[in-house]
Amino acid sequence: MIRLAETAHIKPKCAAQVEKSKLGIGFEKLDRAVFDPNKAYDKVAQLGVKWIRLQSGWQRTEKEKGVFDFAWLDEIVENIINRGLKPWMCLAYGNGLYTKEAAKVYGAIGVPPIETEEERNAWDRYVYELVKRYIGKVEYFEVWNEPNWFWTHIANEHQTNGKEYGEFVVRTSKAVKKANPNAKVIGGVESTGNIKFINDAFRVGIGDYIDFFSYHIYTPDDKKYIDRRELIRGMVNIHNPAIGIVQGETGAPSRSDGNGELSWGSWTPKKQAKVLARHAITDLAADIEFASYFSCVDMIEALSGFVGDKSSYMDYAYFGVLSAEFDEEGFSTGEYTPKPSYKALQAIASIFADDFEKVKLPFAVKPQESRFNIGVDVSENIISYGFKKPNGSYGFAYWYGSDIMTSDFFSTVTFETGISGKPKLVDLIDGTVYDLAENMVEFADGVTILKNIPINDYPLLLTFGNFFDAE
Repeated sequence: MIRLAETAHIKPKCAAQVEKSKLGIGFEKLDRAVFDPNKAYDKVAQLGVKWIRLQSGWQRTEKEKGVFDFAWLDEIVENIINRGLKPWMCLAYGNGLYTKEAAKVYGAIGVPPIETEEERNAWDRYVYELVKRYIGKVEYFEVWNEPNWFWTHIANEHQTNGKEYGEFVVRTSKAVKKANPNAKVIGGVESTGNIKFINDAFRVGIGDYIDFFSYHIYTPDDKKYIDRRELIRGMVNIHNPAIGIVQGETGAPSRSDGNGELSWGSWTPKKQAKVLARHAITDLAADIEFASYFSCVDMIEALSGFVGDKSSYMDYAYFGVLSAEFDEEGFSTGEYTPKPSYKALQAIASIFADDFEKVKLPFAVKPQESRFNIGVDVSENIISYGFKKPNGSYGFAYWYGSDIMTSDFFSTVTFETGISGKPKLVDLIDGTVYDLAENMVEFADGVTILKNIPINDYPLLLTFGNFFDAE
């Protein structure tokens, strides 16, 4: 970084070295077997995140009525746990053995088993057997995936229906708790901020049957990102404020020629990393149980295909922190090479492993003349969060909230703070640690002045004391 002396790098922590974390990553779509988990296990464990989102795959598990073959899922769960990671499971999707519509859809995506008593009872049995099998291994179970989108059946062809979903949650929660009274049930899985849908679900009683409400959001806009979480928190508070919040999916693609949310944008690997870093810091500062980023590796979307029509699900997408190629069947191939977003998530997860708290830190923006800018420091549109660790060290993350999609941004900013001492500066995209130049730090009457220091369109972190491990 210009004018700064590089002194070290953040020391990566693997999952086994981390007791707890608020950060996780998606390991979805193995119910459709679209990537090779054996190529991803170690690389994901080396990220230092803790939570791994799986999809349970009813149709892959029950191929004969009443016969459950969990071998494929057992292997995945064991590999995740053995590396110090913590799996949580999205209960999905339908099953063509019981639902005619599900037999037509690739992966039985979004076809809930709610039309007949046979379907409902079959789902209850499946959920019970699944949850019971993973007692001591999987504690958190999420009911369906984005029911505001993926909810199609004979009487309701792809129509948002919060009442139906709410009834489904209540029934599913009863099956989960019957199998394991200590399990945690996550409902919602909502992806648009649809107030009517959420209200309708709560009105049938889900507030008494869920421990957490999850939401999904894909946006590069900081304000929209925060506003969605606040909307969800506010909606939940109306019905049952004891329910916690989970950020269950967010992310961005690394190229502009793929499919999925936001895929039409002018994406690059660096832009993907910037969005991930912004969202991760925002989530670390939020009152949520944990946050999950989609996804571990590039993979097909496989959300709207039909059985027998391969072209309907050859929808390549590039949301992974590991890059992949695709074979003629749409399977993710190649070496699963880390992208810049991988390095960003690894650095942030390693720094914020285990205990910390969000705090208000005494920082004030005090723009000065900036020769680097041939003008003055920036003074507006600065987003920042303060953190403290049990050892008394502080971290202050900040960035300029510009539009990542249309520009790159680099400038200077001057802060005054009541925290004493000369800080380190960490680039959270690549984990590089810098010393500030002598002329950037002044001390005057108990005030530390950080003069004309860098500010980018992604988070930088000022640290005071032993806030991280370096190498």
